[in-house]
Amino acid sequence: MTDMNGHRWHDMGGAESGAISRDEHDFAFWEKRVDALVILAQARGLFTVDALRRVLEDMGPEAFETMSYYERWVAALNQNLVERGVYTVSELGARMERIAERGVTYGEAADE
Repeated sequence: MTDMNGHRWHDMGGAESGAISRDEHDFAFWEKRVDALVILAQARGLFTVDALRRVLEDMGPEAFETMSYYERWVAALNQNLVERGVYTVSELGARMERIAERGVTYGEAADE
């Protein structure tokens, strides 16, 4: 997706964006885990920062309007790991079902 000047949708330099909150905030436990997973996967050579950025930019504007920063990161991490053959979408789905059967997770319990 490009505009009439050939810019992709995420190139918003100079565009009006509204107020920016400069309040400090603590990261949620799951956000810290996503950050750590990205760092570890990159360190193991499973993908590069360029590959992460490619997936983020290919998500389109709707992802940036509906997903948080770390939701986009975990989606990009997942896409890169699937592309590298680390696991399949079916394997991920099966694993997610087994985890959901456990009930409240450690991360959810820590947030209460």
